[in-house]
Amino acid sequence: MARPIKDTPVLTGKDAQRFTKAIENVKPVSKEKREEIMKSYELLKSIATFPMP
Repeated sequence: MARPIKDTPVLTGKDAQRFTKAIENVKPVSKEKREEIMKSYELLKSIATFPMP
């Protein structure tokens, strides 16, 4: 039987501040990087032996 999953710890102090800043300042991905990611995804999708959306 599997063991239960523990709760995720709560961030406090400087870790919480750093996380909040990172969430507020998300930088968009460049068009070139997005195309590279999609090309890799399509390649993996074409060779996958399991169903993918």
